[in-house]
Amino acid sequence: MTLAFTPPAEPPPTPPAIYAPAPREVSFGQIRGRVSAGTRIVGIRVGGVYRGHANLEGRRFWKTLALPNRDVTIRITSVNAMGDRASSSVGPVYGLPRPARPRAIKGSLAPRLQRKIRALVDAFPGTAAVFVQDLRTGKGAAWNARARFMGASTLKLGIAIEVLRVLGGKPPADSQIGALFHRMLVYSDNAAANDLQVWLGGGNIYTGSARVTATLRALGLYDSYINGGYILGTADRRPIPLNVVEQPSYYSTGKYTSAWDLARIHKFLHRGAGGHGPLLGLSGRFTSSDARFMLWTLAHVRDPGKLDRYVGGEPGVSVLHKAGWISVARHDSGLVFWNGGGLVAVVMTYRADGVGASSDILAGKITETALDHFSRPDGSPRLGQYGRLFLF
Repeated sequence: MTLAFTPPAEPPPTPPAIYAPAPREVSFGQIRGRVSAGTRIVGIRVGGVYRGHANLEGRRFWKTLALPNRDVTIRITSVNAMGDRASSSVGPVYGLPRPARPRAIKGSLAPRLQRKIRALVDAFPGTAAVFVQDLRTGKGAAWNARARFMGASTLKLGIAIEVLRVLGGKPPADSQIGALFHRMLVYSDNAAANDLQVWLGGGNIYTGSARVTATLRALGLYDSYINGGYILGTADRRPIPLNVVEQPSYYSTGKYTSAWDLARIHKFLHRGAGGHGPLLGLSGRFTSSDARFMLWTLAHVRDPGKLDRYVGGEPGVSVLHKAGWISVARHDSGLVFWNGGGLVAVVMTYRADGVGASSDILAGKITETALDHFSRPDGSPRLGQYGRLFLF
């Protein structure tokens, strides 16, 4: 009698290990990880929507997808020859466009954009500084970019970098440091910023702020300085101009920075998210994961009506920014992403008799002008661009 051959049963798959992306981070669409032996298919769902199969080689899988510019959960499912399944999920992950993935760039002047920026600054009733640059090509424009302004809450970016450098990783969301970090950046909470500086200084806020300034100096940001707490309550052609045209008075104590320094902080974070740049060379431990986490946090800042004033509601546009203001100075700085790329934008303003909505309008107009220039090289308007009347 001949017995029927019964193939040995395969062990059920174990849940996939997802290496990228990671929770509470931005992602430029790269998905990769490892599955158990015997896996034949690796399926991907993004926000509950099936997005096809990953590439599979041995036990490694990878795929690059266009992710939506919002928080999503990514679910990976491995399937063996018997049809057995196992899944793992990661989230929240904030999607950024693939064309804006970090790369090395050389800065050069965009003359037409420079003329437009100059006209906008000339119409502003006060002192202003501007820096904008395409993160893909390096083309950009600037005005008064090395002038020092009272930094206000923009320098909370420096505090955040120093916190992550000292911690050596993302703070757990439910930890005290994690809660303070979130409140400081998302809600610009001054008490949280002070508490973090006290923590950095081992109980002394001035020691903490000195550590922040030392790290800024280590990054080459010599126009930036922070001392004490917050009041509660290289070009390949024509270079982007980095000069001082008009500078408001500032003091040797307190906080000051420049449009150029703020732009470099955001560019360092962008480069760091891809595993390169000076942030990753700091003493201590600041990783690409830390940079992606900081960008994820900035994507949730609740301070509308500035850089994002005219572009933030457009489909596919994300504005990751940090603003700061006091009675006489009002600034915003950040990264703007659209489906075809990304840019850095900084707008700083000062008026001795007080600042207000005109500063926010300028920030919005500068951002829209730069986005039009970089996303529409042929000069064609974006939907809804025309018909808007600007009055400072």
